[in-house]
Amino acid sequence: MEQSSLVRPYAVTGGRTAPRTQLAMEALVSSATSAHHDLTNRTPEYQAISGLCRQVRSVAEISAMLRIPLGVTRILVADMAAEGLVQIHQPQLDAGKPDLNLLERVLSGLRRL
Repeated sequence: MEQSSLVRPYAVTGGRTAPRTQLAMEALVSSATSAHHDLTNRTPEYQAISGLCRQVRSVAEISAMLRIPLGVTRILVADMAAEGLVQIHQPQLDAGKPDLNLLERVLSGLRRL
């Protein structure tokens, strides 16, 4: 998403500084809307996130790809999940140990950079 004008993060989030639900930056997000679902009445950010998440993406990837601060991305994704526009797949930590699959996906993503 290319922003043609500078919009302050608090304007995008309605002044909120925290998401309604806790969202890990490595949480995976997938679009719950079909390609034919009309999002024209939604904000450009919602449209961009929905489009990106037709492929499963992490919250951190969404933030980086759209050049939106991570905190703002967390708020937008949590709002979209509450409206049923995206599905969130939170990582499960086993006794504080990182998930091996998650680490492999991160390593794979870093190699692609």
